[in-house]
Amino acid sequence: MTLMFVPERLRLARQRRGLTLTKLSEISGISTRTLSSYENDEYLPPRESLDALAGHLEVLPEFFQRESIDVLPPETVSFRKLSKTTAAKRDAALAAATITLEFADWIHSKFVLPSPTVPTLDKLDPETAADVIRTRWGLGVKPISNMVHLLEAHGVRVFNIAAECREIDAFSFYRDEIPYIFLSTDKTGERQRFDAAHELGHLVLHSDGGQDRPQGRAKEAEANRFAAALLMPADGVLSQSMRNATLDRILAARSYWRVSAMAMTHRLRELELLTEWMYRSTCVTLSEMGYRKAEPGGIVPETSQVLRKVLFNSEVKSATRQASDYLQVPSSEIRSHIAGLVPTAA
Repeated sequence: MTLMFVPERLRLARQRRGLTLTKLSEISGISTRTLSSYENDEYLPPRESLDALAGHLEVLPEFFQRESIDVLPPETVSFRKLSKTTAAKRDAALAAATITLEFADWIHSKFVLPSPTVPTLDKLDPETAADVIRTRWGLGVKPISNMVHLLEAHGVRVFNIAAECREIDAFSFYRDEIPYIFLSTDKTGERQRFDAAHELGHLVLHSDGGQDRPQGRAKEAEANRFAAALLMPADGVLSQSMRNATLDRILAARSYWRVSAMAMTHRLRELELLTEWMYRSTCVTLSEMGYRKAEPGGIVPETSQVLRKVLFNSEVKSATRQASDYLQVPSSEIRSHIAGLVPTAA
């Protein structure tokens, strides 16, 4: 009986662990040349080699027998900190996201999820695009109570970035017309919300990949402006009489809008409600008070309604185990993609 082996699966598993061929060779004792021949479908690995590689790469041997799959190409993904990230870390994040997509496919096979209603507004400036989203989604000018729930209600699939890939920060992309956002759930609740809004900005403004839009830092700046305008709408902030706001008022406003103190201060400067001197002075004071790295007295990080319903559904008992069996990966792999978004008991 011929052993089934899908070469792309070995490459996917290796990149998921952030390993080069050389490093995997050192760990496994299999030569780099032999491993390369496996990945390029030049040579069928014996069963004992596959079993050993599965152990080193933290998958089940049957993982290598699943259908062919290619790792997400970097050009289709909006990364936030790609310039500061090694190729190995980038590939690890893309490989982890690729496995998450298979998990998402399993979810789609079991449940009916909200259809995507994220518009493409690539011809608009970030502020206007954020206003259009608020209007279309019926948000008015009030604070958004929960960004993750809002995204999920409009068909965005939200997952966690695997712990080993956290320096990537956050990223988003479309696959088969479904939008995905990956967040780092070990951040403060306020920063996680801003990341979610930032990635929505990429989906709204940059999903077409058009070269007429800004690239690099300018592209990230656009997504930041969109996030600020979405979370702190100009009309709502202006109605609060925040001109020359004191530190106490800024802290009260950040709690109201559920954003970080630094983000609130920056938005006030953006709306010309603080002078440049007041802005810089407030930022220095906030930094001295610990607000640059944390958010004292902040909000609890948001969680996912969709994943909670999936993993605690009475009709799909032991959902994590079922997904694990379907993907042929340990349950710990499934949990790494939902950590922070559902209770740890899942």
